[in-house]
Amino acid sequence: MDGTVLVADDDRTIRTVLTQALTRAGCKVHATSSLMTLMRWVEEGKGDLVISDVIMPDGNGLETLPKISEKRPGLPVIIISAQNTIMTAIQATEADAYDYLPKPFDLPDLMKRAARALDQKRRSPAPSKPVSEIVPSAQEDLPLVGRTPSMQALYRLVARVMNTDLPVLITGESGTGKSLIARAIHDFSDRRTLPFVVAAPADLEGMDGPSTVMARARGGSILFDEVGDLGEAAQAKIVRMLDAMGDSAPRVMATSQKDLMERMEAGEFRQDLFYRLGGVAISVPSLRERVDDIPLLANHFLARAERDGASLRRFSSEAMDLVRAYSWPGNVRQLENTIRRLTVTSPAEEITRAEVEAVLGSQPAIEPLMGGGQGDKLSASVAKHLRRYFDLHGGVLPPPGLYTRILREVEGPLIEIALEATGGNQAKCAELLGINRNTLRKKITDLDIRVTRRRKLM
Repeated sequence: MDGTVLVADDDRTIRTVLTQALTRAGCKVHATSSLMTLMRWVEEGKGDLVISDVIMPDGNGLETLPKISEKRPGLPVIIISAQNTIMTAIQATEADAYDYLPKPFDLPDLMKRAARALDQKRRSPAPSKPVSEIVPSAQEDLPLVGRTPSMQALYRLVARVMNTDLPVLITGESGTGKSLIARAIHDFSDRRTLPFVVAAPADLEGMDGPSTVMARARGGSILFDEVGDLGEAAQAKIVRMLDAMGDSAPRVMATSQKDLMERMEAGEFRQDLFYRLGGVAISVPSLRERVDDIPLLANHFLARAERDGASLRRFSSEAMDLVRAYSWPGNVRQLENTIRRLTVTSPAEEITRAEVEAVLGSQPAIEPLMGGGQGDKLSASVAKHLRRYFDLHGGVLPPPGLYTRILREVEGPLIEIALEATGGNQAKCAELLGINRNTLRKKITDLDIRVTRRRKLM
């Protein structure tokens, strides 16, 4: 790695660790806790890469991005932030950041991204938007919070598609926040000043139903909520509506907790509607799939309740352990309702494990995994996904090289989960997988796998 890196963070430990790691990698490093100093270095022509925190003593790192772009077009900036929300990811993308990483971050992963940023050819900057225009204040408290890889990947995907005209299909279990994702896509997009219309089945009834929905949207966004529940007549009307859209058509989004592919294969969902809605597919993970985000969300809801007038509350460590261990079949919606109830029923500032148990009551502690088929063999599940992959190509064969692509799809998650289970110990992981350690290292490099549970920085 070669180049000069400017590091701006108010945490001395992070500045020290990044300075040491980047220096060992062959870079020159200038580190500061001040955005004013960072901008002075940028204006002086120093630096080939900037790594900056968001919340700094003398300003906001995201608000500095347009200034950096103006002074030094093409200078890549990697944003690191403890604000693990969808708003931060979207702000970073809109402000033309090269990359965004949530705290605590994986140091080897950050180093890999820094190397790519330094090696990239300097590209012409896109016009940056003032941050005040990017984040509507009404959406600042969306419960779209999470630092797990699955949520960070979701944030990045939302940021990439929000200003495209592609239809978006958002899937996930009940209570995961599918409608919130749709609303965020609209509210952060260039269409945010135009209407956001949720089309219910009743809105599609009658001869004038679809045209009335279109008139209400006026070039904004239309959301077909839980489209998998619509009957055949409503589906046909949506198809005709989408086909009749003109140049100033609204953005089309749909949500579904049902597996539309399965419904389509069963003849219960129109194939032409499926492909019209599925321009971009966004899958929202359940809480069971992002357990590490549960404490973050729980504390987020406690803080929100306090702002709404509730008394200050905090969880005991035993209570938080129970909250984290519960399966949350109702997902984020159930978690939020439970937290709100606890802020009312708990008599003291500290919420105890017994109080959590009392609120959860007789609710089920175990919920079947999403999608059913919990008795299926692995081979049956793989066959099911492969069949869907072929079906998505509409009778045309997929691109050549399918065997290698599928192997990578399987190997990647297998190695990542095995590494996580062994705490990042590659020797133990290789033994668990039954492969040579050198083979494991090569696969980690070839598959660009993040080795988690290494050194984490707060």
